Amino acid sequence: MITKEQIAEQYQQIQDEICAGLELADGSGKFQEEIWDRDGGGGGRTRIIQNGNVLEKGGVNFSAVYGKLPESIKKAFGVSEDDFFATGVSIVIHPSNPWIPIIHMNIRYFEMTGEAGKEMRWFGGGIDLTPHYVIEDDARFFHGSLQATCDKFHSDFYSKFKKWADDYFFIKHRQETRGIGGIFYDRLSPQTTGLEWSDIFEFSKAVGRTFVPVYTELINRNKDKSFTEEQKLWQYQRRSRYVEFNLVYDAGTKFGLETNGRIESILMSLPPQANWVYNFNANPGSEEEKTLGLLKKGINWTQTI
Repeated sequence: MITKEQIAEQYQQIQDEICAGLELADGSGKFQEEIWDRDGGGGGRTRIIQNGNVLEKGGVNFSAVYGKLPESIKKAFGVSEDDFFATGVSIVIHPSNPWIPIIHMNIRYFEMTGEAGKEMRWFGGGIDLTPHYVIEDDARFFHGSLQATCDKFHSDFYSKFKKWADDYFFIKHRQETRGIGGIFYDRLSPQTTGLEWSDIFEFSKAVGRTFVPVYTELINRNKDKSFTEEQKLWQYQRRSRYVEFNLVYDAGTKFGLETNGRIESILMSLPPQANWVYNFNANPGSEEEKTLGLLKKGINWTQTI
């Protein structure tokens, strides 16, 4: 049986691998690390990269925290016990070039003691992409790569987790998706998947290790493309949608804030600059209008559209 200590140790290794891969893809930027302790139990390693050749701002964070759940979280989980342990790696990257997409990844493990001493544990996570401009070939490559990872473990994972991502990364007050989705999953256990714990953990690690080759390819495809001032302003406007989702809807942000997590680490997902334009309307036939038309649920990106 895998232990929480083994899971945390291997998540730290994945954090190391991803930071090395991103530094290589950027070419000049280096991560700065801060070790932090959490009041109440545990801590983590926050790693931030800023003002590189490619990456304007990014974070690759590891945490392993434990202690007592706040009442709001206990109510949401429907439990009365309050001892928990959570560990994971969380990534958000904001590139400088508007042709390179924002990317987010999270892999995580959670356990607690439920009613009558019953242990509750599960894995969650996923990867999703938020392009400033939707490039259909890149979208197909991204989703095809995620499907290949999922198919190694379960034939239903990609279709199920892709729909979950479409529904989760939806900005309800805008009636648009945050980006082109990806995969999202939560509460994976032998009871919900039919897999052994060891297989679910291997899937979690495989998702983590899909990140570097996929994002490196997207960087290399787009980093040398020129852009205009108007396209840069559009990037800032698309970033504002990212901010709205994370501050209004994102469950990880809420969990971190409500469990007394480290504020700087929790909010590292926010971009260095974002703009809110009043009543923006894209020009007919523009790349901006095309992108807005593709921010919807249910697009089958593994097929030609």
